Amino acid sequence: MPFSLLDLSPVPEGSEPADAIRNTLDLARHAEGWGYRRFWLAEHHNMPGIASAATAVLIGLVAQATSSIRVGAGGIMLPNHAPLTVAESFGTLATAFPDRIDLGLGRAPGGDGAVIRALRRDPMADSFPQDVVELLDYLGPERPGAPVRALPGEGTNIPVWILGSSLFGAQLAAHLGLPYAFASHFAPSDLDRAIAIYRERFRPGPWNDRPQVMLAINVFAADDGDDARYLRTSMQLAFARLRTGMPGKLPRPVQDLDAEIGPQMRRMVDEALKISAVGNADEVGVQLRDLISTYRPDEVILTGQIHDHQARLRSFQIAADVMKAL
Repeated sequence: MPFSLLDLSPVPEGSEPADAIRNTLDLARHAEGWGYRRFWLAEHHNMPGIASAATAVLIGLVAQATSSIRVGAGGIMLPNHAPLTVAESFGTLATAFPDRIDLGLGRAPGGDGAVIRALRRDPMADSFPQDVVELLDYLGPERPGAPVRALPGEGTNIPVWILGSSLFGAQLAAHLGLPYAFASHFAPSDLDRAIAIYRERFRPGPWNDRPQVMLAINVFAADDGDDARYLRTSMQLAFARLRTGMPGKLPRPVQDLDAEIGPQMRRMVDEALKISAVGNADEVGVQLRDLISTYRPDEVILTGQIHDHQARLRSFQIAADVMKAL
């Protein structure tokens, strides 16, 4: 089964965005050598702990630093951008790096109300389906004589994915015949129904002739299982702070998470992050095998925010070895 990697270019406490970008490029080079199929980056705004806000720019840097791995967006928050702008940006990337660029599209703003206003978005507007269709037209076959063309972009036929954490994205991806990636790594509540709806209602088209599901899974792996569970507390703590309106840089791991966030918040966080594999190689292998058996994805995309860069590298290396052995 193909396995890929989702990176938010985390900015750990004690470091700066420049360090995060260097770490992202280093991780991408290692991921290519470990056999990951794709390296995706996500658009988030106004987040001190995430350095991938200018997603297309960072995708270009990653593609330049690697040679064969597919690089893309997981995803671009399309309501923040004009479809033509996205087509031109990714058309430029696809022209510079042929057959290596992916484009995942999300419907969320990637930030709060202040971000929506700063991006000049209309908070009441919802033209996501129409914008997706417009974008597909720009990236599809050449359209001589069309009043507006994406140049570069036209004819690149960049693979476009719909990203989602609800039933809406599943229905849209099925209707348009596009591949579908579910954000199960932080919003798993509709996972079963969304995948079922997508597969039942999928309509083959020019972009895909069969349903294609990507499952997002958090992975925290280490040579010692207790170390892996300790490393995971950084993401658990960051998630709790985000949910309580206090986003910051990626926290250092802690020994007693309940003392930091309380047992009630701990239960909420663990429910949101339950699509995870945590432990040593054997433990992670069992958990990944169970998740794949349950949801039968066509591909998995692994993620996991770990404070120490070397520990993060080791986690994704162990995960790659496990995936190859499954």
